[in-house]
Amino acid sequence: MRHADPDIVIVGAGIAGGALGTVLARAGFGVTLLERESSYPDRVRGEFMAPWGVTELAKLALLQPLREAGAVFTRRNIPYDENFAPAEAEARALDLTRMHPEALGALCLGHPATCAVFAQLATAAGATFLRGAGDISVISGSRPLVSCTHDGTKVEFRPRLVIGADGRNSSLRKELGFTVNADQPRNLLGGMLVKGVPSWPRDVQVIGVEDRFHFLVFPQGDDLLRLYGSYHFADKSRFDGPTRRAKLIEAFGKLTCLPYAEAIAASTPIGPFNAFSNEDHWIDDPTCPGVALIGDAAGHNDPIIGQGLSIALRDVRLVSELLRDAKAAGQEPDFRPYVEERAERMRRLRITAQVATTLRVEFGPQARERRARAGKRMAAGQLAPLPASLIGPERLPAEAFLPETIERLLES
Repeated sequence: MRHADPDIVIVGAGIAGGALGTVLARAGFGVTLLERESSYPDRVRGEFMAPWGVTELAKLALLQPLREAGAVFTRRNIPYDENFAPAEAEARALDLTRMHPEALGALCLGHPATCAVFAQLATAAGATFLRGAGDISVISGSRPLVSCTHDGTKVEFRPRLVIGADGRNSSLRKELGFTVNADQPRNLLGGMLVKGVPSWPRDVQVIGVEDRFHFLVFPQGDDLLRLYGSYHFADKSRFDGPTRRAKLIEAFGKLTCLPYAEAIAASTPIGPFNAFSNEDHWIDDPTCPGVALIGDAAGHNDPIIGQGLSIALRDVRLVSELLRDAKAAGQEPDFRPYVEERAERMRRLRITAQVATTLRVEFGPQARERRARAGKRMAAGQLAPLPASLIGPERLPAEAFLPETIERLLES
């Protein structure tokens, strides 16, 4: 069955696909979104957006709908850590509202809720949304062919362009034979949503280390918290098995550097505990004739620094601007600016994640001392790549990512 051919078919209607579908439909493009899921599950990722991602949201005119949907803005990051007492950690708190002009800080909202907002916005803007689409297949070319099944019927489209936004396990990417580069896995990162912690300040997030456990806490509204723990593969059994949710809460409850440990110990899990290996995946050129990949489908950064949403929204902005400019000029879009900017952006964030892993997920006395030294040096203004995860990788000089800069930061 042939539908009226849209200008653009977007495969995947999660955060990246839904946001792009909204922006393009608002700009007058005919857009069809194909989404495999019938509902958006909690995948234990995609609920923290760095300040530079909030700026991307604002540029796309997508910020206000998320605020109305209950987004929480964390304005302080407190580095609770085994290296100093809680009061000292609080004195070292980082003001996240100073990172970008919006002065809102970082944004926290559950992944399913954000996806649902963008799906509603895309539909309201005039996009066609096919939920529960199966057997999605794409043949690339100057006029690509897209086919899928929907409501038991095979459907075909001949759009001008296909956008792949179907996540880090993208089947479209695999079908079209894109080569994915990857680092060796470094460690594991596991997370879970809990309720029953009303004492947690709604404007505070935490990134810290104690013993052999790197922990992160992000508020999600009301009395909800998203807990994350990063640990070595050798410690996998500590957070494995049918009682893994209880094990994660127990690990937080034992933290002596975290003032809210006792409150978290009394919390109740309300979502799954999922753990993922931490490494970078990237594609040198996420385009081919008639197709462009965005978001995690185009390669994802090591989640240790939580850049996935910000990366996706930058992709959305760049691709949508290129498409609008090409349409206005009556020309075919040239994706080279997107490809080049993304390659350098991901390279810088890859380096940033490697340094973050060295400082936060290497344990023992020497690692503890190194983390303390690096923290003092950055507080004194020494150049380092880590601020890229908050202000955006392009706002640091190239020197911040050089090996000699990192060596000076980490040397004893």
